[in-house]
Amino acid sequence: MSATRRGSARPAVREIDEGTDLGAVYMRTLLRSQLRLAALVLLLLAVSLGTLPLVFGYLPSVSAYRVGGVPLPWLVLGVLVYPFVVLLAYLYVRQAERVERDFAATLDRAARRDRDTS
Repeated sequence: MSATRRGSARPAVREIDEGTDLGAVYMRTLLRSQLRLAALVLLLLAVSLGTLPLVFGYLPSVSAYRVGGVPLPWLVLGVLVYPFVVLLAYLYVRQAERVERDFAATLDRAARRDRDTS
């Protein structure tokens, strides 16, 4: 009879489920990555859209420009902003999914390492 140490290897997912210190580290890492990504997207959105009123306010020549009879500020703020926001949202979702895939891959590697050492 061979003695195996099956019970001693704790998969990373169990660490998270049971709320151990190691599981807390895994979750903190995931949450920090997600928070960093969300802050970056929010900053990009705030800077890009927040500067538009400043540009239109401080550069009257830009505000006076018309495209097809429509003032440029109306065109930009009423039409062109939405495709930009949709693109930003699409890129955010892709990056968030990548962060989650990387996290899942990290858990899989930890589980394989635990399985191989037991």
